[in-house]
Amino acid sequence: MGADRVGVSPELSAAPRAWLVATVLVTVGALVSAVAMAPSSSASPGRSLGWLLFVGSSVHVAGTGWLYTLPDVRAHARAHATRYVYAPIALVTVAAFVAAALPASGFAWLLLPYFAWQFLHFQKQNLGMAALAASSRGIAGLRPAERRALTVSGLAGIAALLARPGVLQLQIDPGLGRLWAIALAVFGCAVIAGVCLIGSRPRHDRPPGFCIVYLSSLCFALPVFAFRSPYAAVGGMTIAHGFQYLLLVGLVAAGGPRGTRRVLRLAALCNVALIGGLALNVASHLHSGRAPARFVFGAYLGVVMAHFVIDAGLWRLRDPFPRRFLSTHVPYLVKPSQPRVRKFG
Repeated sequence: MGADRVGVSPELSAAPRAWLVATVLVTVGALVSAVAMAPSSSASPGRSLGWLLFVGSSVHVAGTGWLYTLPDVRAHARAHATRYVYAPIALVTVAAFVAAALPASGFAWLLLPYFAWQFLHFQKQNLGMAALAASSRGIAGLRPAERRALTVSGLAGIAALLARPGVLQLQIDPGLGRLWAIALAVFGCAVIAGVCLIGSRPRHDRPPGFCIVYLSSLCFALPVFAFRSPYAAVGGMTIAHGFQYLLLVGLVAAGGPRGTRRVLRLAALCNVALIGGLALNVASHLHSGRAPARFVFGAYLGVVMAHFVIDAGLWRLRDPFPRRFLSTHVPYLVKPSQPRVRKFG
């Protein structure tokens, strides 16, 4: 890889490999653990799975707030206030009032497109993980066909969720049951195409670490087709997505000069993510209460959607600021001289 070339420090040479290994472990480990620990469809998750879901969902969303403690992120947000300030405020406000005004049964229909957006957010991050895996290894970036295979596999998973909203614990029937078989066929074709495309790369452009990250991203939605239990079908995807994100944000916090400032950044990240995650976790269980409780639940949904919007811009690596931001904090993953990399988040 590029970091093995003359003039690159051993630390920077080892760092990309460490990130790749950690990313593979949290991704595969999350998917397997969720299936192994998933209860029956009518039961609540056990304590271990509950904690994993807490970190992979609420804590990872709250971790986005820590990014606003960084001076360069705040400056970028002020320069693009519509996306990073006004849109999040509007999403939280509108979602809170809508949730309070609608009965719980009616609000469930609005949750279906919300979950579709959430899993589209997952798919975009998977694209970014694969792109960063290529970038960190100093190999050719994702080709258009390889990106399309990842995109189609993710969209097929979303279609399957819309066809069977029961795996999202939504007791509604949108009448899309026949879509599931079509989604399965499309998903299978996308996976086969992706495997063939990776296999067609020159040997030096398909190192094992990159291939594993790409293939795990390609098959990310497989549990949706394999299981009917909500926790087995989507729990692992949620946990894997959140842990991938926290790993990268943690590396950003640990970047820069060593010493007290690094310790303070990591401590601030942990506090913001944990305290904010606890608040979000409490709010996420208020969907069946009275109007004031549903107002808080709606605000929770608004915060999560704001996270989608913020990340879609802040981690758009084809834009100058995100590339400069990551190349400053994690230069072993993104280098300013490299060609455009697809966005994630």
